[in-house]
Amino acid sequence: MGVLVLIALFLVNIFYGTVSIPVSAVMDIFLGRTVEPSAWSYIILQSRLPQAVTALLAGSALAVSGLMLQTLFRNPLAGPDILGVSSGANLGVAIVFLAVGGSLGSGLPVVAAAFIGALLVLSLILYFSTKIQSNVLILIIGLMVGYLASSGIAFMNAWAASDRIRSYILWGLGSFSSVSMAQLPLFSICIVLGLAFSVLLIKPLNLLLLGERYAANLGINIFRTRLFILLITGFLTATVTAYCGPVAFIGLAVPHVTRMLLGESNQQKLLPAVGITGGAIALICNLLTCLPFGHNLLPLNAVTPLLGAPVVLYVVLNRNNRSYFH
Repeated sequence: MGVLVLIALFLVNIFYGTVSIPVSAVMDIFLGRTVEPSAWSYIILQSRLPQAVTALLAGSALAVSGLMLQTLFRNPLAGPDILGVSSGANLGVAIVFLAVGGSLGSGLPVVAAAFIGALLVLSLILYFSTKIQSNVLILIIGLMVGYLASSGIAFMNAWAASDRIRSYILWGLGSFSSVSMAQLPLFSICIVLGLAFSVLLIKPLNLLLLGERYAANLGINIFRTRLFILLITGFLTATVTAYCGPVAFIGLAVPHVTRMLLGESNQQKLLPAVGITGGAIALICNLLTCLPFGHNLLPLNAVTPLLGAPVVLYVVLNRNNRSYFH
């Protein structure tokens, strides 16, 4: 059922947008026929198609990353943005944009900078998690790291050229349309590889739900498992952030939505379902950026809080949210 909904949302993203294109014309374009005006072919094949694929993959990547971080830290409020991971990636990308003068067209340097920034923050959070038992304190540390990263970005903004600042601000608003058809293969390969490796962690993630000591007694190498989780979540978050900007709330909210729908925490079922739900939510958010407002586009990060914030508030107010990790 979830896959059918995902396919339907993907098709809606192809057929509908700020420019009204008849369904028959869209079908002709995919069949290789010539349509008039010719700009319709460009809109469908070079804009809507890569945008829909990007939304699907980015939503899945962020949602799976959020699930793995919540399981690792046994904290319902853990996520790429709350724990400062996205802020670390932002700082890496800001260095490329503001200090070096790069752009999204530079591809690998932007992804590498975002990955290094995200990995540094994740490593720092993991270090503190071995020293501090309180989940609330870990979240506070993550938020403080995010503030430090924001401070560093502000300093770079103070000395950067105006055109670089404008490019960085536009990138920071978030958008699934920033991945062109030429960039889509690299983006897709990175996300698919990260998701494939996350599937290999299903068994260790299930054992971590029972506690690290119990998992270690069953032969799980806790240090290596933590390292793999950090590497995969850092890579997925960094890739999405580098190309789409800092997309908020999807990584934090979608795992909880999926848990409520399934009513269980078995990672063998939960992880694939979270990936599907994340892709579906991202496609819905992509539609909401344009459909209700005609030719005016909303920034992506103006839409994601509308869906994510109520879920987070529910989790905070729900006294039974700890049962998700039992």
